[in-house]
Amino acid sequence: MGRYVARRLLQMIPVFIGTTLLIFLMVYSLPGDPIKALFGDKAADPATVARLRHQYGLDQPMLTQYWNYLTGLFKGDFGDSFTGRPVADLMAEAFPVTIRLALYAFGIEVVIGIALGMLTGLKRGKLVDQAVLVLTLIVISIPVFVLGFLAQFFLGLKWGLITPTVQDSMNLGELTVPAIVLGALSLAYVTRLTRTTVAENLRADYMRTALAKGLPKSRRLGVHLMRNSLIPVVTFLGTDLGMLMGGAIVTEGIFNVQGVGNTLFKAIQTSEGPTVVGIVTVLVLIYLVSSLVVDLLYAVLDPRIRYA
Repeated sequence: MGRYVARRLLQMIPVFIGTTLLIFLMVYSLPGDPIKALFGDKAADPATVARLRHQYGLDQPMLTQYWNYLTGLFKGDFGDSFTGRPVADLMAEAFPVTIRLALYAFGIEVVIGIALGMLTGLKRGKLVDQAVLVLTLIVISIPVFVLGFLAQFFLGLKWGLITPTVQDSMNLGELTVPAIVLGALSLAYVTRLTRTTVAENLRADYMRTALAKGLPKSRRLGVHLMRNSLIPVVTFLGTDLGMLMGGAIVTEGIFNVQGVGNTLFKAIQTSEGPTVVGIVTVLVLIYLVSSLVVDLLYAVLDPRIRYA
């Protein structure tokens, strides 16, 4: 297991470098001059523009800029935004909020999604199964921004059950509806995926063997059926945590949550390249770590899987 983890960590290095290089090139190759954009409609003094471009290294070749960014990154320096604030400080304010929101949404989709999937898989073809299938299909068909505005209008403005926008981004109660909206699509996928695998594994030979051996129902379902059925679900959930954090830009915008999504959106609007690259770099790291954790969980769920 240790050799496998070390090998995977080494494989992450070229993946990380290639991904961040691609992101860096895309962000800094966009048309327009971000330094001149700082002045808005005012005429920019050429000397001031040249000084700022030199200060932020924008007058250097693209690969040199990336190398400087990468070497600074390994020292824990994400650079400075064009407003003068360190990007690390901006992320330190935004990431705790989005992590809290994403984990809340993740917990909702895991608990409710797997529970509904197990229920419908065991009751395949019954009324509850058909009802859940229709409901999840409706959720999948509705875009997240539409679902967010519907929740905001009915729960907040019309029925007065919640505040239409979040007042305190660290208040767990106020994040409940944004978390449900953020995790709704993934919850529907988890439910349908769990249902399919449970229904298939119910007819597997090992389940018939467990029944013939006289094992209690709780052991057959909780140990044999559930553990084997969760392998594809864990694969989806492993990548979904990063997707939730990256996809929070719409939900945070609708509910005024001051997290990564809002910060990233504002940085894109103002051509804040260092901020965009810094946030996306952290999201890449989250994806890489999540994929490693998923691979290790396979061995926990299925004892037949061994890593050399």
